Amino acid sequence: SNLSPPVVTSSAVVTAPPAERAVGALWSFAKCLGALLPVYLAGYYGFSISLVLLGLMLYIGWKHGRMEKVMRLKSAMYLLENEREFTTEKVFRAKRDLPPWVNFPDVEKVEWVNKILQQAWPFIGQYLEKLLVETIAPAIRTSSIHLQTLSFTKVNIGDKALKVVGVKAHTEHDKKQVMLDLYLSYAGDVEINVEIKKYFCKAGVKGVQLYGKLRVILEPLIGDVPLVGAITMFFIRRPKLDINWTGLTNLLDIPGLNSMSDTMIMDAIASHLVLPNRLTIPLVANLHVAQLRSPLPRGVVRIHLLEAEDLTAKDTVIKGLIDGKSDPYAVIRVGTQIFTSHHVDSNLNPQWREMYEVIVHEVPGQELEVEVFDKDPDQDDFLGRVKVDLDIVRKARIVDDWFNLKDVPSGSIHLRLEWLSLLSSADRLSEVRLSNLTTKTSDPPSAAILAIYLDQGFELPMRKGSKFPSPMAQISIQDTTKESKTCYGSNSPVWEEAFTFFIQDPHKQDIDIQVKDDDHSVPLGSLTIPLNRLLETSGLTLDQWFHLENSGTASRIYAKIVPAGPGGLNKPQPTQPQHTTPDPEFATEVKTVPVLCCIQGVLRIHLVEAQNLIAKDNFMGGMVKGKSDPYVKIKVAGITFRSHTIKENLNPVWNELYEVILTQLPGQEIQFELFDKDIDQDDFLGRFKLSLRDIINGQFIDSWYTLNDVKSGRVHLVLEWLPRVSDLIRLEQVLQYQSQQLYQNKAVPSAAVLFVYVERAHGLPLKKNGKEPKAGVEVALKGVSFKTKICERSTSPRWDEAFHFLVRDPTDETLTVKLSHSWGQALGSLTLPLKEVLSESGLVLDRWLSLDGALPESQILLRVTLKVNLKRNKCFLHNILGVLVSFFSPTTVKEHVTLCLKTRRGLAPRSKDGADPYVSFILLPDKKATTKRRTTTKRKDLNPEFNERFEFDFSLEESTQRKLYLSVKNSVSFMSREKELIGKVCVSSQASSQHLSGFCSIRATYRRIHYLFFNHHTQLQLDLDQIDLKAGVAQW
Repeated sequence: SNLSPPVVTSSAVVTAPPAERAVGALWSFAKCLGALLPVYLAGYYGFSISLVLLGLMLYIGWKHGRMEKVMRLKSAMYLLENEREFTTEKVFRAKRDLPPWVNFPDVEKVEWVNKILQQAWPFIGQYLEKLLVETIAPAIRTSSIHLQTLSFTKVNIGDKALKVVGVKAHTEHDKKQVMLDLYLSYAGDVEINVEIKKYFCKAGVKGVQLYGKLRVILEPLIGDVPLVGAITMFFIRRPKLDINWTGLTNLLDIPGLNSMSDTMIMDAIASHLVLPNRLTIPLVANLHVAQLRSPLPRGVVRIHLLEAEDLTAKDTVIKGLIDGKSDPYAVIRVGTQIFTSHHVDSNLNPQWREMYEVIVHEVPGQELEVEVFDKDPDQDDFLGRVKVDLDIVRKARIVDDWFNLKDVPSGSIHLRLEWLSLLSSADRLSEVRLSNLTTKTSDPPSAAILAIYLDQGFELPMRKGSKFPSPMAQISIQDTTKESKTCYGSNSPVWEEAFTFFIQDPHKQDIDIQVKDDDHSVPLGSLTIPLNRLLETSGLTLDQWFHLENSGTASRIYAKIVPAGPGGLNKPQPTQPQHTTPDPEFATEVKTVPVLCCIQGVLRIHLVEAQNLIAKDNFMGGMVKGKSDPYVKIKVAGITFRSHTIKENLNPVWNELYEVILTQLPGQEIQFELFDKDIDQDDFLGRFKLSLRDIINGQFIDSWYTLNDVKSGRVHLVLEWLPRVSDLIRLEQVLQYQSQQLYQNKAVPSAAVLFVYVERAHGLPLKKNGKEPKAGVEVALKGVSFKTKICERSTSPRWDEAFHFLVRDPTDETLTVKLSHSWGQALGSLTLPLKEVLSESGLVLDRWLSLDGALPESQILLRVTLKVNLKRNKCFLHNILGVLVSFFSPTTVKEHVTLCLKTRRGLAPRSKDGADPYVSFILLPDKKATTKRRTTTKRKDLNPEFNERFEFDFSLEESTQRKLYLSVKNSVSFMSREKELIGKVCVSSQASSQHLSGFCSIRATYRRIHYLFFNHHTQLQLDLDQIDLKAGVAQW
């Protein structure tokens, strides 16, 4: 009954059979021998050790790339299986990590489709295996004698089905079709092995990743089963592909070969399934499959690659310690169309000025991608990329903008994109041709595109020995040649392919078609079709059989040739426009962010004085207080103004004026900083900021501002936001006001703003070498100049650019316009005195002007607009004694009139102690206590600030019958001999409307009062019924 524990003997241990152990040992020995054999052979044959190291590096690189591919495949498979979990996790909330149905609300999730695909995946695998073994393998064997022993030994598409991660339906473009965008994602364990017994070669694939957007078009919709005539599918852009190779194709994972092999495979896929190539599956009989497979393009985009700025410096010196330059060039892609610009040496702000034309097959969907690289001897460095949806260009017709480069710290690129629609019209084609002929540029833009549908051939000549040829076709127009696919073993080939060409002049160009055997050495026939033959046919279409020359008697090909001209931008003007067509907001006071150069307004800053500044120039370690040498820096809209320095003064008076034109309103601030001028480093005396929005709302602000970040100090400013009007009378008043102004910095207030719109020129002279110029315009006024862009080669360039200038005296200033070729060779000029603008209606000059120093027919079309800077809240004559009177009437039950008083500095002293000023006034004709008022007395103050408000209980009707009499007096005792009256203003009812634009200014000296009036009247008078008391008004 006593049970002892079991004893495990050595005979009880499970061991492998002796045969398996022997095979394992032999395999380990073979692997060691295989690893040492290359080293032994290298030493035996005397090879250099560098070859061994090179082989070892290639092996390590291959192993590393292989492991990375396997890891990517496993990660992708895991992500697809757990999509919902990863989508909801916080770590994957970034937009780039989420599936399309989360990023875009119009992309729908279709899980039911994925369930159907997963259920049907084994049967799809059976179909693909049958297709590869019974159809594709025989076709490959017949294509080459070297592949006659090729066979598929294993075809297994695995358990991981293709997934549709989102679907977007487009139904708003064409009612006769249904357009779907399928976002595909496949990370599968597919395994396909191929063997060529003749060469004992085995190769294969084990694992594939594929991501892309597949467009499926169901058209035409018909009224019978199956409701859809055909299914057309294609990738709008190249899908992303990653393949794990096995067997001999493992060599393709060696560094250097892996990218090359993937590119070759993607090129093969693109030749069948990436735009402009389409796969069309007809579902009904008697359908024009060729038109569905190769429809006319949607349009043409003309791409002007102009310039870039602030690119990243890649050619650094001393391992990056010293920044260098870059040699940038751009690569432009639209579908399979790729262009490369020239590179610019050592320049971070290159200018290319190149033009490309691309055919757009699908919008929405296709994108323009521009990548910028730094040209290097070995590998070019990446400088950024930008993508533009071409549907935006189609809607806008013209997009001219700067685009920020992505995936780099800095850089932007300037592109001009033009959309040209396609129209099949002989008249339209002739107009465009004539337009390009008159342009005479070295590289003129295309007049139209030509679509050639190559359908099939018939009874082509046989090869020697009565063997069937393998024909292919070469189609050429001028210097562009395109090739069709090869139809193996047939003298009646069916190509069903389409080709597109750009043409400049259909009267001078021909279509050349050469039909050749596969090796290009045996010609099977040729054909030449003049393009002017198209212009003589109805509908501009040739759809017929064409007999081949130098071929059999019955040899012919069937083709359809259709030209289409651009209908959007190339239409020439039958006559020159008589006036410009600027942006609607040109020279207007808009409240939104401006377009072109539509400015918002003129800001006038009067820096008056400061008080109680901090003393920075101390002595004996601060024991003896000194002074400061203050100056002010004003920063606004990227412009910095600096006042002059006042020596040893803590209460400086600058009396300086600055003006700036502001082009953007939202969020702008004006920054004021005060410093003490020193020999070494200037000391800080304080700062403050003002919101531009507050100044605009106030229109006129006269106030003291306390300095921040210091113990004491304040600054006196007068800020004005000047509205603009087109009024010659107001201009005369403004010029009279200017004549009275004296500022320490000798600034003259601007009287107006001049807007100059440069639209186009006509009949410019050619360059000395006979080529058309690349014209640019420089506009200058009083030392300030602006330059337009440089247009492409043309004698009739168009700029459409606007500029603005501050004008001090339009009666004495002249606008200068100079045209030149790339800012070199002069093309003409003109001088326009602004007096001519003053004589125009509405102060607007808009017409063609002849150019000096050019051809007799050379002209430029300009619009020059003058807007007077109207002073709304201050008198046109700057007073030494000024009294601000404000009338306003609040909305209350009982009406009354309110009057506010505020004085400016500069009263004349009445004694050695100065003066004790106060203001008294009366509303005539009644001299009662109810109509008399006076302010408080400011003791010993020549710069009084009253800021007092008085109300009168009169109705608006009664107030309009009254006159205001106002006087500034000095408070004196009864026995004093001092003068009591300092100055006065009498406001009566005899003033004309002209006087309303200017208000009185009184200068008082110690002994007499001096009046300044308009039109030499003895007294300035103002009737209260001329004032809108309901709205309220503030006037000097």
